[in-house]
Formats: sequence, structure tokens, C-alpha cells
Amino acid sequence: MLSATQLATMLDLQDKMNKKVNPQWLTAGYRYLRAAMIESVEAIEHHGWKWWKAQSLDLPQVQMELVDIWHFALSHIIIEHKGDIDAAAKAINTALRSSHKALSFDGTQYNFTHQNLVENLELMTGLCVAQRFDVSLFLCIIEQAEMDANNLFEQYVGKNVLNFFRQDHGYKDGTYIKMWQNREDNEHLVDVMATLDSSQEAYPETLYTLLSQRYPGA
Repeated sequence: MLSATQLATMLDLQDKMNKKVNPQWLTAGYRYLRAAMIESVEAIEHHGWKWWKAQSLDLPQVQMELVDIWHFALSHIIIEHKGDIDAAAKAINTALRSSHKALSFDGTQYNFTHQNLVENLELMTGLCVAQRFDVSLFLCIIEQAEMDANNLFEQYVGKNVLNFFRQDHGYKDGTYIKMWQNREDNEHLVDVMATLDSSQEAYPETLYTLLSQRYPGA
């Protein structure tokens, strides 16, 4: 289960990232769950679902899509609580403690602990279309995708920090250098993350500093 510290860190990072894109993001009318819906469908594609052709599960890509979904879900939850980060954290904590295993959607009851990963991704897609997000369902999906709370936290923070780093180094105006020493920036991120303990204080700030030290011209 996500700790209170992990939740507070992720919500704070998400709010800051959204403000960097648009200081008025809370009232901009962005449909964050529409974005989460698209990512859910992409996760289904990476999993494979077509019965008429051979397909194989690409688990790392599924996990990556889930991390992106969590960015959009946190944004949606913050908006639901009118920008109150503490209230958003309490709502997520309440959902985590409830540990419900079923939900009702479109008149049908779904016990998502009895469904497979693709079925639950499909259910999450439908909920997102209806502008609903279920934290317990999402965490069930995380477990089915062979992740735990710490994996989610680490990958989320890593992606968020990289997004900040890109914005701060010219991503928007096209001057950012994505390839460093013939490797993409996300590969350098993985290297840096492997050297750190995500439970340490100032984990996001340390990640950012170490990326800066590797960046060309640093």
C-alpha cells in the first residue's frame, strides 16, 4: 500500500508539474480521465488481446502506461478537491483503506479480483469514459502487472522528475537534447534511479541533481 509520505510526494509533484504547463490548470477544463482512458487502451494493446493473431505480453510497456495513467488520475483527484492536496491525499487514503473488491458500472457488478488484467484494463477504460476513477481497481491492476506500491512510486517520481528536467532545459522551445552520449535521457534516468533509495529524504530533488550532472554542458 502507498504510504502517506509517498502519496504526499506524488500529489505535490503532480500539482507542480501541472502548474508548470499551465498555472491555471485547475480551472482550464482539461479532461484528465480522457487521457487516462487513451493510456488504458494503449496498455491493452501492449498486453495483447487479438484472438486472430499471435501476440505476446510486453509487460514493461504496460507498466509504463499505468504510470502515465496515475499522473492523470492524480490530476483528476486534485481537481475534484479543488486543489486541496491534503484533502486529495485523505480521499486516496480512504479508498486504499476500504480495500473493496467490487464496483458497479452501467448496472453491472464487477468483482475485479476475479478478472484478469485485460478485463480490468477494459473496466478502467469504461470508468474513465464515464469520468470515474477507482483507486482500488487501479491498485489491483498494478499488482496484476507485477508491480507494487514502491515500484509505482519510483517509476512515477522518475517520470515526473524527467518531465520537469525536460521543461527546464528547453523541451517546449525545441532546444532540449534528448540523446546524451548516444543514449536517450530515459536510459540515463534508469541508471540514476538504480543508484538511489527511493525512501530517502529529498528523493525527487536528488534525482534531478544527478540528471543535471549528466546532461551535456553541465
